[in-house]
This record gives sequence, C-alpha cells and structure tokens, in this order.
Amino acid sequence: MTTITGGEAVYRVLKANGIDTVFGLLGGSMLELYDAMYKGGDISYVGARDERAAGHMADAWARMTGKPGVVLGAQAGPGVVNIVTAVAEAHLAYSPLVVIAGAISRCDHAKDTFQEVDQVALFAPISKRSVMVSDAARLPAMLEDAIRLANSGRKGPVVLHVPRDLFADLIPESDPEPVKIARPGPAAPEDVSAIAALLAQAKRPVIFAGGGFKWSGGRDALTALVETLEIPVVASTGHADVMPHGHPWFAGQGGPRGNRVASRLTKEADVMVVLGARLGFNSTFHSNDYVGAETRIAHVDLEGSAVGRYFPVEIAVQADARLTAEALTVAGTRPEADEWRAAFHKDMDSLRAERSVEAQIDTLPMHPRRALAELRNALPESAVVTLDTGNTCLQAADRLAHYQPLSLITPLDFGLVGFGLAAAIGAKAAAPERPVIAVMGDGAVGYTMIEIQTAVQHNLPIIVVVLDNEAWGAEKAYQQEFYGGRLLGAEIRSPRFDKFAELCGAKGIWVDGPGGLGTALDEAVTSNQTTIIQAKIDPKALMTLRKDLFKTAKH
Repeated sequence: MTTITGGEAVYRVLKANGIDTVFGLLGGSMLELYDAMYKGGDISYVGARDERAAGHMADAWARMTGKPGVVLGAQAGPGVVNIVTAVAEAHLAYSPLVVIAGAISRCDHAKDTFQEVDQVALFAPISKRSVMVSDAARLPAMLEDAIRLANSGRKGPVVLHVPRDLFADLIPESDPEPVKIARPGPAAPEDVSAIAALLAQAKRPVIFAGGGFKWSGGRDALTALVETLEIPVVASTGHADVMPHGHPWFAGQGGPRGNRVASRLTKEADVMVVLGARLGFNSTFHSNDYVGAETRIAHVDLEGSAVGRYFPVEIAVQADARLTAEALTVAGTRPEADEWRAAFHKDMDSLRAERSVEAQIDTLPMHPRRALAELRNALPESAVVTLDTGNTCLQAADRLAHYQPLSLITPLDFGLVGFGLAAAIGAKAAAPERPVIAVMGDGAVGYTMIEIQTAVQHNLPIIVVVLDNEAWGAEKAYQQEFYGGRLLGAEIRSPRFDKFAELCGAKGIWVDGPGGLGTALDEAVTSNQTTIIQAKIDPKALMTLRKDLFKTAKH
C-alpha cells in the first residue's frame, strides 16, 4: 500500500478544490505541509509578516473568488491565536475562511506544554465550527468537511486544529475529488407571484440589495430586474458594488453610512423588496429612521433565520437572491409609480450636484470629501477598492465609484481598523489583472504597514491611499461633540508612510494639497508598483456616526 504524509494529503485536498493560493506565516507546526506545497508547485504561498494580516488576505481572496480562503496558522499557540481577529472579521462578514491551525502534538496534550492553549474553545464562538483532528487518517475528510461547511448556506469561517504529529504521520494515498457544494434555489413559484403582485400595486417601490448578489454572481440579474420594472435600488452597507456606479436606477448605499437619497427611499417606500440582505444594524440601525414603519416588506435571503428578524415582513422567503431576481424579472410587471420615479431622478441629480461642489472644496489641509472626489474621478473602471474603518472611510463608503462586479471589500459588521491593506493584498492575489486600491486613515495603516514588504516580495502590486488627519478620527469626533473637546488619546503622530514604502522597495508619493490626489493615483496605477500615496487632510473635518451612544456634554 502506498502511503503519504498528512501534510501531502492536505496539499492534495486543497489542490483538488481549486485553492491555488494560501496565506500564512511560517511556523514549526506543519512543515510537512509546506514541504508538500514546495514539491507539488501548484499552490502559491503568500507569506505575511503577521498571522492576523494573513487571515485578512485569505478573507479578501475568498470574497473575490467565491472559494474558501485558506490561512495557515503554522505555529501552534501564539501563531494561531494571532488569527483570532481575522476569524472574527470573517465570521461577521459571512466570509468562507478555512483556518488550518497547527496544534501541539497529541502526546503533549493537557500537560501545560510549551505554547499550549485551548485553541478549539478560543475559536468556537467566532466560527461555524472549531474542531480538533485526532487521527491522521481522518485529516483529508475533515478538511473536506471544513471546505464544505465554510462555503455552504450562510458562509463563514471554519477552524481545523491539526496536531503537529499528524502532518508527519503516514496514511494511505488518496486522490481526492472536489467537494460538491449544494446550491440554493430560487423562491417558490407562489412566493415569486406574491412578491410580483406586491410590487405591481406599489406607488413607492424600492429594492434593497445586499451581498447575496455578490456571492451568487447576480449583478446582471439584479440589473435586468430593475431595468424591467424601473424601480430604484439601494445597496446594503459595504455592498455599493452590487450595481455599476452611475446606473440610472441605482441610488447607492443606504442607511447611516449611506447617502440621503438612498436613505429616503427606504424610509418612504410603501413596498420594499429585500434581496440577499439582512436589514442588519450597519444598514438600518434597526430603526424606522431608515426603514419606514408602514413599509410593506418582502424579504428574501439565503439564511431563513435572518428573514423578518429586525423588521416585520409581509412575505418571508428563504432563497437565493440571483435566482429569485431572475424569476421576478419574468413574473413582475412595471408598477404605476411615475411620480416616485421622477422624484428619485430629481434627488439623484441634486446629490450629484452636491458631490460636484464637494469636489471643489479648496481648503488646506485638503477636505476629506475633496480627497474622495479626486479618487472617485481617477479610479479605473476595473479597480477593486478595499476600505478600512474610521472617520474618513465612513465618508468614503458611498463617495467612491465601483463599476465592475466585486469591486468593493470592506470590514462590514466587525468594523475593525487595520483591515484594508492586508485585504488589498488578498484581492490582488485573486485578481492580479485588476488594480487594487486600499483607502485608509493614518491610524489604520500603522496596524499592518509592514505588509507593504509582503506585497513587494510576492509581486502583488497594490496601492494604499493614506488620508492622514493625525487622529483617531471617529473617537476624536465623539470627544469633541460629547465630552467638551477634552481630547485624550485622540491625536496621533505618524511617520512619512511614503518614505517607508520606499524603504520597502515600493513607490511613495506625497500629495501636498487639493488637485494632487487624482494625479497621484493615475501615476501609481500606471507604474504597476506597490505604492503608498499619503495626503494630509483637514483634522477638523470629522463626523460622528453613533450619536445614540452618547449624551451631549453640558459644559
């Protein structure tokens, strides 16, 4: 009988499932897997400088490819624990991340061995499953289970803990087949008919579209639906790429992080069809300020438990967004809502005029909305944008332009700082032909700036735009508005990130003021080099989001 190591078996399962890139940081807990990848040569390895960053890279790769992103926690204990943040991020973004986590050898379990922690328990609350492999012969099947679970239904991370000795153990040779993922179907015919009837009688209809269209490759189906019925579309938070920027029926992102037109649509609609979205907190604050109290809602989502959870619904459906949109395109009829349509187009003209005025703000330091306007006008149509969390990125959420499918990657519900740079590297590994631009604040870049070296070393040229307001802007805004301007810990001093890029072998561009950011982005895209563009922006141009958390200071 021919045998192979557990490490070789893992390599074969990954290869069989089309996972051609994995991310990690080298450690001593799975060197047999590294050796199998080296000898096999069919899986690229991107070695990060921090396991958290490697996890964000794998997360972004998954969102771009639709396949599980794989990160190797190659050192039991501290190396694996470093991935916790990335797993929590993927968990709240419903991203199919598979963590292959090294663990101490079985003979050393429960002996207070060097670097021993309860890794399984640590990850259990923030993953779909956290499980220890106890038998090398079960390793291939359990990895296949992890791939299946991560990418089935409501997607999410799975953590597979593998003791050090299992990678070296010999098991019977196998020739694995790709894991078959069960696909969801469209809404039942009676539900499609009910939704179509509800829309047909609407006077103020709107479609609320979420990430379900991105995972199912459904942009064309959504576009066909709204062009047939001529109904405005609002995107859920973080998914402003569900339709092309500038489409005549696209209102952009709604909710507290969106624009006033989109938010008015969802508040004033008499009928709202929700497709592939949860109506979750980030998009609605769970408030009738963003979803009308009298709005009749038809809610379609892949996860049945999310349907009607936050707002009462008239029609509740568990189904795929794309397939349901295709069915509604056939079954639906154009509602008599011309007054609503005219008001929508007038409002969009007003919003575009407002954004044009923002593009002319001529302050020094540059106003963040001027900076975002320059980026919006210079972004290539094929660009992928990764956003971070923070005050400036809050303003960026609906002010950039996304043309092609899968053009925007954001932290979504975990809202962590330090995501954008590493996510850009993962997106570039998934789509090397597309320019990838991370838009971040100066505080956020400090978390993962060393990963610029990773991008250079692995020839994954990304562009990082640092909008530098010398502050933790969101918290500074709260201290100013609610704590009488008493600032503690809010102001920071950062280095010249453009110079740091040059030290790493990348390109650095410093922008002096208004008018220079778009030109800098053009230069960076043309150079096809990893580039940091740093621009000072007005530290006084801040905005608060979660006003509900605080009481206004009296003195």
